[in-house]
Amino acid sequence: MSEQNTQQAEQNNNNRGQQKKKFEAPKREAIVDLGKYKDSKVSVKLMGGRIVTGILKGYDQLMNLVLEETEETLKPEVETGATQQVTRQLGLTVIRGTILISLSPLDGSEVLYIQTN
Repeated sequence: MSEQNTQQAEQNNNNRGQQKKKFEAPKREAIVDLGKYKDSKVSVKLMGGRIVTGILKGYDQLMNLVLEETEETLKPEVETGATQQVTRQLGLTVIRGTILISLSPLDGSEVLYIQTN
């Protein structure tokens, strides 16, 4: 009797393992292949109007980016009457893909990615 219970328990465990495999989601592919732009300068427009430029060092399928030698271009301030654009050095930065609006290389006018909602 106990041998039957042991065999039945093993069969139930095997069935559970098969059920878990059945519900695995397919792997997501990258939205854009950024491999050819790695280690080159890119310009990134972010939500809120910020524009940053830097060397693309890494990315993932969710469009999270790692930029090195990053510069933020600040808009001229309306209140003070300043007309010159000012840049601010940020260094190594990580940009979440959820705030990315557009991405383009600095050596050309091609837009690689534009977020559409």
